[in-house]
Amino acid sequence: KEKQKMSEFEERRKVYLVTGGTGLVGKAIEEVVRTDPNESIEEWVFLSSKDCDLRDRQATRDLFARLNPTHVIHLAAMVGGLFKNLKYKVEFFRENILINDNVMECCREFQVEKLISCLSTCIFPDKTTYPIDETMVHNGPPHTSNEGYAYAKRMIDTMNRCYRDEYNCNFTSIIPTNIYGAHDNYSIEDGHVIPGLIHKCYNAKKNGTDLVIWGTGRPLRQFIYSLDLARLTLWVLRNYHSVEPIILSVGEEQEVSIEHVARTVASAMGFEGNIIFDTTKSDGQFKKTASNRKLLELHPNVQFTPFEQGIKESVDWFVANYETARK
Repeated sequence: KEKQKMSEFEERRKVYLVTGGTGLVGKAIEEVVRTDPNESIEEWVFLSSKDCDLRDRQATRDLFARLNPTHVIHLAAMVGGLFKNLKYKVEFFRENILINDNVMECCREFQVEKLISCLSTCIFPDKTTYPIDETMVHNGPPHTSNEGYAYAKRMIDTMNRCYRDEYNCNFTSIIPTNIYGAHDNYSIEDGHVIPGLIHKCYNAKKNGTDLVIWGTGRPLRQFIYSLDLARLTLWVLRNYHSVEPIILSVGEEQEVSIEHVARTVASAMGFEGNIIFDTTKSDGQFKKTASNRKLLELHPNVQFTPFEQGIKESVDWFVANYETARK
């Protein structure tokens, strides 16, 4: 009985630290954790950049010493859209390298049981065959537009193996495709495609103007709803035991065009005006199709929120939280 009490007490003392905990994915994990039966014996800490400057080694060490986390989900990063990535390649590399190095080394030093870091499909080689899968990460250089960010993120995968080989650390990484949902950054100039379109569509409806989409609308993308990604991240935390990265995504058959995205957003917003495609603007990469075969083999019962439903919930959240949403 005494032993049983001890093990229950040890269970209760687990501390889960989420860096970047107030962003799109962090907020989704927080929502899922709230309804998770394990939550009652777990302490979760959702960290914002205001709580700790992870670029600073001493500040990061002080944080780990204070919280003594047993598990870390590392989402924090310097991020931005295409223009910002083009302009600040050095900062994207250096700041992300600093953040990642500090978090990983503190996970080793404070004997964290498991670290999951979040990568991005932009780390894959620019010139590649499709669909891309987890074995292709280092098969060639990434697109030059975001090479600073992409190489910093790639190094997480390299260092996960190095920490395992030298220190026997249990570090791994997830690679989601394009994420969307509540609590996103809705900047029109610098946000990602779905939150940018939601904000544009909101303005067009309010002002009675056309909804102008940059490019032809033909490029294809896979989108994962933030709550689905949150559930999968918790599945990785509890059930995925490899150092190799795993792609978390809907299947290739659920790839949709930017035009379809725009029309789905317009429908969810109740926008009935004209949708115009400004073909003087660049389309960017035509497609970045990723394979989720590895995920399906390990987690065959995985369920994804239908795209129309996810978009409707995301649009409704933005409208309800317009004043305080990041934009």
